[in-house]
Amino acid sequence: MSSQAWINLAYLTASMLFIVAFKLMTGPRTAVKGNYLGAAGMAIAIIAACFEKPIMQSVETWNAWPILLLAIAATIGGVIGGLMAVRYPMTGMPQMVALLNGFGGAASTLVAGAELWNTSAIGTGPASPLAPWTQFAIATAFTGLIGAVTFTGSLIAFAKLEELPRFKQAWTDPNRHWINLGLAAATLLLIWGVCAAPHWNSLFWLLVIAGSVLGCTLTMPIGGADMPVVICLLNSYSGLAAAAAGFVIDNSVLVIAGSLVGASGLILTAIMCQAMNRSLIGVLFGGLGTTVVASSDDIYAGKVKSASAEEIAMLLEGAGRVVIVPGYGLAVAQAQHAVREFAAALESRGTTVEYAIHPVAGRMPGHMNVLLAEADIPYEKLREMDDINPTFPETDVAIVIGANDVVNPAARTDPTSPIAGMPILDVDKARTVVVVKRSLSPGFAGIPNPLFVADNTLMYFADGKKAILDLTAALGKA
Repeated sequence: MSSQAWINLAYLTASMLFIVAFKLMTGPRTAVKGNYLGAAGMAIAIIAACFEKPIMQSVETWNAWPILLLAIAATIGGVIGGLMAVRYPMTGMPQMVALLNGFGGAASTLVAGAELWNTSAIGTGPASPLAPWTQFAIATAFTGLIGAVTFTGSLIAFAKLEELPRFKQAWTDPNRHWINLGLAAATLLLIWGVCAAPHWNSLFWLLVIAGSVLGCTLTMPIGGADMPVVICLLNSYSGLAAAAAGFVIDNSVLVIAGSLVGASGLILTAIMCQAMNRSLIGVLFGGLGTTVVASSDDIYAGKVKSASAEEIAMLLEGAGRVVIVPGYGLAVAQAQHAVREFAAALESRGTTVEYAIHPVAGRMPGHMNVLLAEADIPYEKLREMDDINPTFPETDVAIVIGANDVVNPAARTDPTSPIAGMPILDVDKARTVVVVKRSLSPGFAGIPNPLFVADNTLMYFADGKKAILDLTAALGKA
């Protein structure tokens, strides 16, 4: 076989590993194995790319610069990736995913720009890649736009998830829709220009600039409550940009891998929208969490019942079934290991303990599953929303740790609420509800939660980890 045939075989192998990896990642028990297979596939693809004709020509002509630059870039990227994976806390996984999405979009844009620059000397004849409306020209235009939108949109998402001061509040300019409409029209014109005259490199970079601004203006108005959906959508964008870049450089593995990421991201976006009872248009333009709501004093004033660790321990002593509902507050407090010890203390008394997982709890899909798995909590105890909701009326105590909007009964009872119709965990139907929270501050949607003043609710105001450790200690004394 020729060297190109071996390269294509390596790309095929990598693509098959990607497909198997995606399949394995659909289940918590096989996700780690899927991650390893995906990494192996990417390593094979990278090594195979090093044997492509341009690189081998450099080897044959003893031109060491391309090889040296490739080695330096791979080393820097590998070190940065390794440090991020090891040092970034589990609570920062959503931010890390947002950054990786953005880097993927930026990489695709730079690949398209570099290929456009390299082919500029070929000319614009009928057989040239730079002829109007060729695959090369169309793919280059779409790579530039999608990659740029992904890059800046992901950076804004990262800043929002990190709650940086200037980005914590959503952009609520009343003219924002007109600004986005104008930018969208400008990008469409520039796409037409790049496709019609790809030899004008300046049009491509103008498209990248317009797409970068559009990525910012599309993401800045989106409230924190919609961030799980945005993460999925940006992930899809990064895959679509990679697939388009694959058409630019005629690389099959890039097309396949990008298509897999793009399709899975779109599917996950649809699942998240369904879980929140939101349309994608509503997420992008509705601004959930961007509106100013009335003061919560009328709901909370004089009605909150707080309890101590000792009082809750006495309540738990006679509980036959306890359901723990994790939220982002648990992640912030790094309380997952404390929760495991607390559950073990309950189970040693004969109490059945399960965990209720809402699809959008936390700040990215599967955030709570990953967090609890890190603490070696058995997968079979993690119950999905539709599965566990019917069992809440038979639950003695539901313990909500840092969750807010996903347990807010206003989604069922108040048709005027911003989260009206959003499927929630029906913890209010349990015999007793214990809410562990540092304060009465609202969740991502920015609205008060009537659950906190329900007749069967006790509030335990404390940091999530300290609260659970104190409860475990109180159980030991009870």
